[in-house]
Amino acid sequence: MSSSPTLAASANAAVGDASGGDKRRATRALCALNFFMADMQAGIGPFLGVFLQQRGWQPGAIGSVMTAGGVAGMLMTVPAGAFIDHTARKRWVVVITGICTVLASFLILWSQAGLVVTVSQVATAIAGAAIGPAVAGITLGVVRQRGFNVQNGRNQAWNHAGNMVGAALSGWLGFRYGMPAIFFLAALFGVFAILSVLAIPERTIDHRAARGLEGPYDGKAAAAADEGQAQGLRTLLQNRPLLILAAALACFHLGNGAMLPLYGLAVVGAGKGNPAMFTALTVVVAQAVMIATALAAMRLSATRGYWLVMLVSFASLPLRGLIAGSVIDSWGVWPVQALDGIGAGLQSVAVPGLVACLLDGTGRVNVGQGAVMTVQGLGASLSPAIGGWLAQLFGYQVAFYVLGGFALASLALWVGFASMLRPACADVCEPRAGEPALGAASS
Repeated sequence: MSSSPTLAASANAAVGDASGGDKRRATRALCALNFFMADMQAGIGPFLGVFLQQRGWQPGAIGSVMTAGGVAGMLMTVPAGAFIDHTARKRWVVVITGICTVLASFLILWSQAGLVVTVSQVATAIAGAAIGPAVAGITLGVVRQRGFNVQNGRNQAWNHAGNMVGAALSGWLGFRYGMPAIFFLAALFGVFAILSVLAIPERTIDHRAARGLEGPYDGKAAAAADEGQAQGLRTLLQNRPLLILAAALACFHLGNGAMLPLYGLAVVGAGKGNPAMFTALTVVVAQAVMIATALAAMRLSATRGYWLVMLVSFASLPLRGLIAGSVIDSWGVWPVQALDGIGAGLQSVAVPGLVACLLDGTGRVNVGQGAVMTVQGLGASLSPAIGGWLAQLFGYQVAFYVLGGFALASLALWVGFASMLRPACADVCEPRAGEPALGAASS
C-alpha cells in the first residue's frame, strides 16, 4: 500500500506528543468503548431469532437471513482490515459504523418483511466487519505490541461485561415493555460507544504501530519512516500457522455460530421459558463466564503461550453440543452457556493477540485480523442455516449433536500440527529495543 503523509504525520504525533496522562485516558476510553459497543453490536442479535419467531418466521428462514448477514460481513473483513491499516481516521470508522449498526437495527422494527430484515442484517454485518479491526488497530496503536496482550485482555473483559449488562437490561425491558424496547437500549449504548471512542486522544494513536510497523520510541525516526515497508498481501498466504489457525476457527464457528440462537429457540419453542427473559439469561451466563476466562486467557497466554489457550477453547464445543442436545430445558442454559463462555472468552483474547504476533513487522496486522475473521466468518455465516434446517428437518437434538461435532475437526488440526504451532504460539511478543515498560503503555 502506498505511503501517506497524513498517516506518517499522525504516527509521529502519537509517538512524540502523547503524555502519560493521555495514555491512561486512552486505555480507559478503550475499556469504555468495548463495554458500550458490545450491546450496540450484539445486543439485538441473540434476541432476533425469538423476535422473528414471534412474528411467524420458521427456524430455516431465520437461519437463512442470519447467514446472509454473515456472508456479507465475511466478504468485507479483509477490505475493512486493509482500510484500517491505511487510514489515520480509525476513530471515525468506529463512529460511522456504530451509527449504521443502530439505524440498520431499527429497520427491523419498521418492518419484518424478508427483504427488509435481510438488508438490516447485511448492513449490520458490514459495519461489524469494520468495527472489529478498527478497535484492534486503535488498541495496538495506543499500547503497541508489548502492551497488546494485557490491554486486549482488559478490552475483552469489559466487552463481555457490556454484553452481560446489556443482555440483563434487554431481558428486563423485553419482559416489562416488550421486545421493541431492546432495540432502543441498543441505540442508547451506541451513543455512549461513540462518545467513548471520541474520548481517545488522537495523538495517542501511533498509526504505524497500529498496523504492525513499530519504529524507535524516541519519536524522531517515525517522522521519516517509509510506510512502503509494509509487506505484500502474499505474506498472509505464506504464514502456515496463520492459515492453520484460520481453518481451525472456521470449523469451530461452523458449529458454534448457531448454538446460542438455536438453543433459545428450542427451549422457548418447547414452552419452557419466557422469550425475552430466557434469551437474556443465555447471554448473561455466557458473558459472565467470558469475563473471567478473558482475564485468565490474558495471564495464561503470557505464561504458557497461545497454543494451550486455543486447545481448551476448541475442546469446549463438542461437550457443549452434547449437553445442549441432551438437556433442552430451562436449567440447561447454565452448563451450555458456561461452555460457550469458556470457548469464546479464551478466543476473544488469544486470536487477536496471536495474529498480531504472527504478523508483527509485516505492516499487515489488521489485514491479517480481517483475513482470519473472514475465514472463521465463513463457518459462522453457514452455521445458522445449517443448524436451522437440521432443527426443522430432524429436530433440535440432532442439530446440536451435529453442530458440536464440527469442532472435532478444529481439535484434529490444532493437535495434528502441534509441532509447528507450539513454537509459533509459545510466547506473547517480546518488547522491542527501547520500548517502554508494559505498565507505561497500558496503565
